[in-house]
Amino acid sequence: MNEQISMRVNSARLSGVKGRTVRLPCKVLRLSDDIAIVEASDGGQVEIQRKNVDMTATYVEVIGNVVDASTIKAMATLPLDSEGELDMQLVNDVIELTFESRFDKLFPRYKDT
Repeated sequence: MNEQISMRVNSARLSGVKGRTVRLPCKVLRLSDDIAIVEASDGGQVEIQRKNVDMTATYVEVIGNVVDASTIKAMATLPLDSEGELDMQLVNDVIELTFESRFDKLFPRYKDT
């Protein structure tokens, strides 16, 4: 099962999961042809390499591979838009809870995280 997981992360958690597939809930700040700059739930900015990946919603969850501590190569995105703003502080609180050992049975982790 652990080979198939993709943990939700914020920008601060990227350095610990280099080379892994992750999910990054974020707000799209800027788009160019193949690059997007997003704001993660903890307020950090992340560069998304997005060749042929749609990011037209304001809030998205990027599913991709971590290149380095500030870059993800996107495989897909899921729109998170609803009417109004997404409470990114609440999203970040949930992400941080998933890394607490008391929730190991609920949120599987990569073996070396």
